[in-house]
Amino acid sequence: MTSSRQIVERRKHKRFQVPKGLFAVLGSGYTKVGPVVDMSMKGLAFRYINKREPSNGAHMDIFTIGGDFCLPKVPVKTISDVEVLAGTPSSSIAMRRCSVHFGELTSYQKAQVEQFIQDHAIGET
Repeated sequence: MTSSRQIVERRKHKRFQVPKGLFAVLGSGYTKVGPVVDMSMKGLAFRYINKREPSNGAHMDIFTIGGDFCLPKVPVKTISDVEVLAGTPSSSIAMRRCSVHFGELTSYQKAQVEQFIQDHAIGET
């Protein structure tokens, strides 16, 4: 017997794919650092290599490798942090996907996030 479940979308803001080169760092010590997968006005998701070191940061830095975008100390709350499959089945590297919700952003931070999405978003997810 199979059951069908409907997935209810709870997000109030559209998520957008972002170009390669946008990175996020959660907490101090750079224990959770990796590429951003998608982003909205209220949060983002990124992947990182699991180093098995605790890091429940309340702030995040978001930046591009080229240095044309840098948004430090963004207040966040971790929504989920789950293990994901690595690129190849034989890989022994444990990858994780962390999703965060932005906290109370300053008007400058809001403007920066909005401008980045307008200028660089590839498409909706």
